[in-house]
Amino acid sequence: MNTRNLTVLALLGALLGPGGTDAAASSTEASGQYLDDATITAKVKAALAGDKWVKGRDIHVRTDNRVVDLTGTVNSKEESDRAADLATIISSVRAVHNKLTVTAR
Repeated sequence: MNTRNLTVLALLGALLGPGGTDAAASSTEASGQYLDDATITAKVKAALAGDKWVKGRDIHVRTDNRVVDLTGTVNSKEESDRAADLATIISSVRAVHNKLTVTAR
């Protein structure tokens, strides 16, 4: 009887084991993606803050699945284009959605 129980437990472990591994891999991937997006956001913000043309502007940065969204206001089309260019050159960025509004101050 003990041998039969051990066999059943071994089979259950073999069947359930890979499912648990896939679930762990999925959550790790999701966490890794979040960290990558957070890193991209930080790098874009740093690039914007360090640039003399867009420094101190009201630009908000959001990254989702390596796609950067820029929102807020700038003084000119040139500043809007410059902000998008700075975001584009950051490594790992797949795309930039420039949703900046030009408002003369």
